[in-house]
Amino acid sequence: MRRELARGSITEIVSRAIGRVPRLASICTGTFFLAAAGALDGRRAATHWSEVDALKRFRPSVLVDGDAIHVEDGGIWTSAGVTAGMDLALAMIEVDLGREIALAIARRHVVFCIRPGGQSQFSAELAAQSAGNPKLQKLAERVTTHPRADWRIDVLAVEAGVSQRSLSRLFRAGLNLSPADFVERVRIDLARRRLLETDDHVETIALACGFGSLRRMDRAFARTMAASPKEFRSRFKTNGASPRRWELERGHVIVT
Repeated sequence: MRRELARGSITEIVSRAIGRVPRLASICTGTFFLAAAGALDGRRAATHWSEVDALKRFRPSVLVDGDAIHVEDGGIWTSAGVTAGMDLALAMIEVDLGREIALAIARRHVVFCIRPGGQSQFSAELAAQSAGNPKLQKLAERVTTHPRADWRIDVLAVEAGVSQRSLSRLFRAGLNLSPADFVERVRIDLARRRLLETDDHVETIALACGFGSLRRMDRAFARTMAASPKEFRSRFKTNGASPRRWELERGHVIVT
C-alpha cells in the first residue's frame, strides 16, 4: 500500500474521479488513497483499527472514526478490515435497492447478518473471551447477561473469587482496562446494538443496558465515541430509503 501511495498512480485516478462520480469507496487501508487525493478532508472515515493512528498522522484533516465498521459521509464510503467490505457493499445495496434486496443477497451469499456501520470493530465481551483467562471469561459472560446488575469492583471481585487488587491487575494484564471501564464498554456494546437494531426509546435502552439513566449513557457515549446515543443512531441506523436510480447508472470507484 505504501509503495503504491509513493508511486501516486492510484491517487491520481481517485483525484480525477472526485466530483465526477456520485460514489467513492474504500476497503480497509484503501482509505489512504482517498485521503491522499483529498477526498476525505473534513469528512468522517473508517479504516482498519491497526492503521487509525497512521491515517490521522498521514492526513490530519480527515475525521477518523477508529471504531466504526464502515462510514458514509457525503457520498464517500470507507470501511474497516477486509470482511467489513462485505458489510459496506450490503449497505450500499440497501441504500440503492432497499433492505429486502440487501437481505436476500446476504442470504444468497451466506452472510450471517448485515452489520450496521456503527457497530464496533471491538467487542469487550469477545476480547475477554479471547484473553484465555477463565475468570475474565466468566465475568464477561455474567456482565453481558446481566448488564443491569450492580457491577462495582467489590461485586466483580467476589464473582471472580479474587481480591479487588488482584482483579484490577487481572483486567490490566488481560485487557488493558480497569474493571469499571470494562463494564461500561460491555454496556456500550449492548446499547449500540439496540440503538441500531430496534426502535426502542433511547431512555429505555439506557435502563435496559445498565446505565441507570439516559444522562449516564450520554456521558459514556461522549467519552467513547464523541457522540450522543441519539447522534449515533441517526448516523448509522438505516432507514430503508428508496432506490436512487441515478447512482446505479453512473460509475462508482472502489479502492481496495
